[in-house]
Parts: sequence; C-alpha cells; structure tokens
Amino acid sequence: MPGMVDTHIHASQYSYAGTALDMPLLQWLNMYTFPVESRFKDLEFAQRVYTQVVRRTLRNGTTTACYFATIHTDASLLLGQIANDFGQRALVGKVCMDRNNSVKHYKETIQESQEETCRFIAELLDKKYPLVKPVVTPRFALSCTGALLGQLGAIAKNNNLHIQSHISENVEEVKLVKELFPESESYTDVYRKYNLLTDKTVMAHGCHLSDEELALFRETGASLSHCPNSNISLCSGMLNVANVLKQKVKLGLGTDVAGGYSASMLDAVRRTLDTSKVFTIQDPEHNTLTFEEVFRLATLGGSQALSLDDQTGNFEVGKHFDALRVDVTAPGGPIDLIQCEGPKILLEKFLNLGDDRNIVEVYVAGRRVVPFTAE
Repeated sequence: MPGMVDTHIHASQYSYAGTALDMPLLQWLNMYTFPVESRFKDLEFAQRVYTQVVRRTLRNGTTTACYFATIHTDASLLLGQIANDFGQRALVGKVCMDRNNSVKHYKETIQESQEETCRFIAELLDKKYPLVKPVVTPRFALSCTGALLGQLGAIAKNNNLHIQSHISENVEEVKLVKELFPESESYTDVYRKYNLLTDKTVMAHGCHLSDEELALFRETGASLSHCPNSNISLCSGMLNVANVLKQKVKLGLGTDVAGGYSASMLDAVRRTLDTSKVFTIQDPEHNTLTFEEVFRLATLGGSQALSLDDQTGNFEVGKHFDALRVDVTAPGGPIDLIQCEGPKILLEKFLNLGDDRNIVEVYVAGRRVVPFTAE
C-alpha cells in the first residue's frame, strides 16, 4: 500500500508522548511543552529524541512527515540530517516565536527569529538532501507579533517555501487571537493578511473555523491537517472533516505528537473515523466517513495537503515509490484471519487492527528503509 503521510507532528515533544494529557491547550503548552522544548539547545538531547522519533514513525509506516522542531536552529538542522540519514521524506520547521509571557526564556527576539530562520533555510537547502526540505514555521498567532508574521510571510514567498502553523484549535486560543489582532476579521484573516495562507500552507486543527474561513482556505489553496487524537486528548474540539471536504479544502491527517499520544498514522485513521461517528451520533443526517475515504486522507490526501502529490501519495506512474509491504497475518501480530479474505477486507482489518508488527518493509523513493540496515 502507499506510505502514510503525517501532516503535523512535533518531533521535539516525543519524549513525553503518552503522558501529560490532563489540561487544555494553553495551560498544557506552559506546563509541559515549553520547558521540554527549551532543552533542545542541548544537541545531545536533541540527537537522542530526534533519532527515536524518526525511527518510530518510519517503523509505523510514515514515509512522509511534516515536523515542528524548536526555536533552536542547530537542533532543527540535526532533525533534517537524521530524517535524511534514515531515508524519510520530511518537511522540517525551525519554530518561530517572539512572544511568550508564560515561559519567558523560551522565545526569540524578532531579529533573532528572522536571522535564524534565514540561516536554517539556507543551511538546510545547502545540504541538498533529496527528500528533506525546510518549512517556514510560525508557532501560531498567539506566540508571534504581527511584525514577525509579516517577515515570515515574506521569507516564504521569496524562497517559494512551504508554511506550517496552528489555527483555531481551542476556543480560548481563538478568543485571545481576536484580542491580539482586533483589526483582523478572523483567525484565518490574520494569516492571510501576513501572506501566510498560500497553496503551500498547512494549518493544523481548524476545529472552530467558520465556513467563511474555510472559503479563504479554498481560495488560497491552503490546507488543513486533521489531528483527531490531540483534539480529543486536550479537549480542544472536533473538526467536521465531511464539511471541510464539502467546502473543497485540501485535508490530510496528523498525529500531532505529543498532544496526540500516538506516533502512528493508524491511530490517526481510527480517531478520524471515531470523530466522524460522534458527529453522526449528534446528527443522524451527518455523512459518516468511510474507511476508504480516511485511507485516502492518510495517503494521497496528506500528500496533497503538503503539496507533494506530484511526488508521492499513491502509485501513479511517474511518482516516487513510497510504499509499505503489509503482512496482515504476520506471526505474533495482532490480527487473526479466520478465512481467506479479499484485498479490501484485508485493508480494513489492517487499518482497524494492525500495528508495526504487520509492516514488514517500508520503502521511500524506491529505497528500502525498514528494516533498518543495522537490524
């Protein structure tokens, strides 16, 4: 089957994945996230965490990942190097934030953010990694001044780069953005105003976007990353994927480690189906997503959301061979087959029941990357 595409994952939060899920977003950032991310100035710590997350996601069948790192340029470059060394296709973002009232030492000046972002982009591009590219990464509107957002929009435009950030994840966040940017009509309008909404933009969450905001996404070609595990784990909200697709907005799936506790795209598939069913429980007229639709979102939908669908996402002739060899009946695996089944049933069973034990081999751009060569 085609490799899976994780459109939103915080590599720097992997060390505490599976814990710290007891408070809402903004309090969670201050209590857990910023203190851990500030440790990445230590390159030894960064090497340890980033090696583990790249190995784990590859084993889980993620052939393409769109990573948030931290504000530390050298550690972010290291993440790019590790992804390249293991053969994963990746977009890597050095986080930009010049506003952080809660954890005062974890932020940059506007000048530092601009200069270090330019250094990060130049040095990563200079490495000429075939599958790893930089992505301009303002953390979110709450942690950036308008001046910094404007500079980042210009940097992305001048270098024709991808952009990633967060939007409309949690009700309190949406309210604070309105207070910080009173001149903007909506959260989406903040990003649009600073040229951060382009056809190479992916925004995570979007739980509370209005249809007018989704229209801006459609008009600019920007996409959404649906992160259902995190949306539920931090009690942020739920994204109505059927409505997003009806509005013809590009959408992929994200694990959003560590707000999402699992680094597996199979978990993202299952939580997407669960969330869709909750909407159907609330409104029987709601069109529940099928497993085929969600499979598409985890593969081709993700590559479209990252504007990489010319290279990956399915087995169309001319694209790179990003693929998983799946053995549904792998010895010691989690799936029991009682009788001979057709491919569609096998796929459904794998998506609902399978795990890394069923993923026998992983290929990225035609190269076998799992099992790892040292194994």
